[in-house]
Amino acid sequence: MNAQAPIPCAGRRAEDAPGHWLLARLGKRVLRPGGLGLTRALLAHAQLRGADVVELAPGLGRTAVEILAAAPASYTGVEKDPDAAVQAEIAVGPRARIVVADAAKTGLPDACADAVVGEAILTMHTDAAKTAMIAEAARLLRPGGRYAIHELGLRPDGLDDETKTALRRQLARAIKVNARPLTVAEWSALLEDAGLVVEWTDTAPMALLQLRRNLADEGVRATLRIIGNVLRDAQARRRVLGMRAVFRAHRHSLCGVALVARKPA
Repeated sequence: MNAQAPIPCAGRRAEDAPGHWLLARLGKRVLRPGGLGLTRALLAHAQLRGADVVELAPGLGRTAVEILAAAPASYTGVEKDPDAAVQAEIAVGPRARIVVADAAKTGLPDACADAVVGEAILTMHTDAAKTAMIAEAARLLRPGGRYAIHELGLRPDGLDDETKTALRRQLARAIKVNARPLTVAEWSALLEDAGLVVEWTDTAPMALLQLRRNLADEGVRATLRIIGNVLRDAQARRRVLGMRAVFRAHRHSLCGVALVARKPA
């Protein structure tokens, strides 16, 4: 594969690109709402050692590297975007395979996985699309298998509908994606409606654009590189500051949420 493969949406103006791909273009690699710490807690509870693992929408492959470090029996990434699939394949190397397919229609066999992992994919879709992707994950799992997700959450569970609607509209304007985050109770209900049993949940602050989180997730050198790229690109800087303002304004209502659910035997 070509190691110089473009970041998805690389040809789009900074003003128009989806927020996560804009950040990737600026050098950010950890694009999960709860950060690398929540991802690692999620993977630990997913029990990946010796497991056949399928990851839905691996993106740039950052989580795939963490999954492979857990010594699974096999790893398959399913990525719809061809450019992202190339990036993921570069990240995982010959130890794994990447399939170009939709997360709701992977084309993989029934009951082929002990664990299915998906991060920051369900949030970006409608309720109907969420349901289809969760059903596909359940189809891929063997009895007793685990479905592990890390998504954007809302809190508290009793947040009123008017506040949810206003927050989602502001998010959509800022990140250029029609994101639909849910409360922890709502995420749990979606998994349970698919016949899965939620066994573990956790949350973390939604601090994607805070300096402390970036130092922890990316390291000092990479964080400085990201800041330099933002400072050199006026359009990107306006977008990043706009996203940061929305995240900060709603910091008490937004969070990263992780859940592990088991398919009953």
